[in-house]
Amino acid sequence: GASGFTLGHLPQSWERASIGGYAATRSAGQASSGFGRIDDMIESVTLATPIGTWSAGRVPASAAGPNLMQLALGSEGAFGIITEITLRVRRLAIARRYEGAIAPCFEAGIDACRELAQLGLTSAVIRLADEAETVATLSMSGPVGVKRKIFDRYLAARGVGQGALLIIGWEEHSEAILTARRDAAWAVLKKFGVVALGKGVGATWEHGRFSGPYLRDTLLDSGYLVETFETATSWAELPNLHDVVRREALAALEDPEHTPYVMSHISHVYETGASLYFTVIDSGGADSIKRWVAAKAAISSALHPAGGTITHHHAIGREHAPWLGAEIGPVGMGLLRAIKSELDPTGIMNPGVLIPVAE
Repeated sequence: GASGFTLGHLPQSWERASIGGYAATRSAGQASSGFGRIDDMIESVTLATPIGTWSAGRVPASAAGPNLMQLALGSEGAFGIITEITLRVRRLAIARRYEGAIAPCFEAGIDACRELAQLGLTSAVIRLADEAETVATLSMSGPVGVKRKIFDRYLAARGVGQGALLIIGWEEHSEAILTARRDAAWAVLKKFGVVALGKGVGATWEHGRFSGPYLRDTLLDSGYLVETFETATSWAELPNLHDVVRREALAALEDPEHTPYVMSHISHVYETGASLYFTVIDSGGADSIKRWVAAKAAISSALHPAGGTITHHHAIGREHAPWLGAEIGPVGMGLLRAIKSELDPTGIMNPGVLIPVAE
């Protein structure tokens, strides 16, 4: 920042995370739609492994065989300890504008985000909430009283009911570039019935961006069940995956004593698809952990058949390891085992991560 450069990587975990941790888990920050994931920001990496030092990457691009650096990224400590990273920093944006908007429905918002991504008009931050998360967000931080009535009338006059909340964060190198890109993006958004809500909504979101984990802790301390999970898929599969996962979560947790609240948003978009991030809130109880473990297993088992990945940015660890094989196949698992055996012959590096200990 002081020298006019930044990495542009700001995940929700930044207060407690490290650069090595970002790399080891293939982290994705809030501005990944504009700046890329952490794996797009790394020039080289060095690991200390049980058989010696392993360095990968050194130049901006190379055709010297497969990109071995990608084996280190996302390895989660299973192959060695990351000791050094060279990062690709970028010039600090001097023109910023965060704003809110609302799409007529989640599906219309998805279509708008897809077109922005495929036209190269994606802002640094783009976040689309489904209807359930929109209700929750506006209930906690939206207008109240007379202002809420005016807000509702404003949307109704433009043909939008509850809708799907969209946060758009522009970070550019000049006001002229920001204005030109924003004008082009809004020409697209209006085609899908998206209505502007102004900078105040964007500022409110940006101000409270990192308060979620603290609210979660408060709810957990009060006895509630609060959990998150995420996935990603192609644009064509996204609406169905959203519905399938939501149904699985509700079916696994709902009973006469519990009515869970399931909401989600898109916060990382690509030309070919996007992520889905789900939050589940339930009244809890003595059996909350048992119920959640069963629900998470049901949800995880539904992701691959519905076209989703087991994780977009939360990594594999031990929790997701049972479903990794379904995604990368037996040949892929064999390659991971072979690499693990070569770099860590005695199995001392983070046992049970990526490859179950039994294997």
